[in-house]
Amino acid sequence: MSEITATTFVLAVNSLATSVRFYTEQLGFEETLREDGWSFLQRGACHLRIGDCPDAQPMTACQDHSWFAYLHVRDIGDLFREYLSRNVEIWHPLEDKPWGMREFAIVTPDGHRIVFGEQIV
Repeated sequence: MSEITATTFVLAVNSLATSVRFYTEQLGFEETLREDGWSFLQRGACHLRIGDCPDAQPMTACQDHSWFAYLHVRDIGDLFREYLSRNVEIWHPLEDKPWGMREFAIVTPDGHRIVFGEQIV
């Protein structure tokens, strides 16, 4: 059977410059390429392609479950503290969930929501 080796999320953003700053300075991503209204970003196994779409409807207008990614991480407590120290907007605080995961969630400047989780051992 074929194997999926990586994931890339593609997002519309209202301001490419603002979003690139957020992902690099606050979330710790590295910009690997900028080309014609697009920025390619990466942190570990997570790849993003964000496209400049100034007229796109902001995700804040969508319902509560409109998050675009659930990222499995190691050392979730360290990541949570890192993001708090960088003033990232926390959507849901770090807590243990009944399904065996420790999770927290953030909101991007465009209202995209990302959930981070680590299995409770």
